[in-house]
Amino acid sequence: MQTFSNTLAAHSLAPSAEAPFLVIDGVSKVYPTPTGPFTVLEGVNLTVDDNEFICLIGHSGCGKSTLLNMVAGFLTPTVGEVRVRSLPVVQPGPERMVVFQNYALLPWLSAYENVYLGVDSVYGHKSAAQKQQIVREYLELVGLAEAADKKPGQLSGGMKQRVSIARALALHPEILILDEPFGALDAITREELQEQLLKIWQAHQVTVLMITHDIDEALFLSDRIVMMTNGPAASIGEIMEVPFKRPRNRARIAEDPRYYELRNYALDFLFHRYAHD
Repeated sequence: MQTFSNTLAAHSLAPSAEAPFLVIDGVSKVYPTPTGPFTVLEGVNLTVDDNEFICLIGHSGCGKSTLLNMVAGFLTPTVGEVRVRSLPVVQPGPERMVVFQNYALLPWLSAYENVYLGVDSVYGHKSAAQKQQIVREYLELVGLAEAADKKPGQLSGGMKQRVSIARALALHPEILILDEPFGALDAITREELQEQLLKIWQAHQVTVLMITHDIDEALFLSDRIVMMTNGPAASIGEIMEVPFKRPRNRARIAEDPRYYELRNYALDFLFHRYAHD
């Protein structure tokens, strides 16, 4: 694995004095097929700090979703281990919540009911009034208090994704896993939700792992960008540190000459060094 290491970016996987928050340790994923084993990921190593914002980029088929599904507990590694606070991930749990690109809302339930379903499942010990207050709090957090009674079919794509984010955050996860959450949205809505996601992340201090194909999005949101090599047998090619101070201003970042150097470096990685034929 190479490293983009100059004054703009650096990469270190060396563990700190304390145990790392999230460790992806020598992870490979192999599926059996009629023609023999098919290796999706091979030898992936990554440590993530508590409250860090990580973006993963790479071509389609490089195993980004597979990797995050192993962090979520939906899949198990063929080789290696995923650990959170030194404990191996062996199944899904409310401390690791996922927001999908296609929203994954139940169409026959209202926005309120979609959020309440998760709250009721995880916080069964709380009173009905307490659970209702949690749901209202998180719908208000994402700006949907007035749309609580609307069903997904009555909501725009951006509003549906806000419901998905509220549903995930209402369970107070330690890790928020975002699989191209804004990929299906128009440019204006996408930028609005990026800004809102940053505000929520800064307020709640949750660790975020996010897949995106948008380099500008990754540079605006993340602390580090994990750049994957092509599949099959994909791995981490390089990790780029994003040097811009927080809170971030989109216009100010775009005026920084480092922004274009980082952007061009990532583009070169994707479209030259690891370009698909």
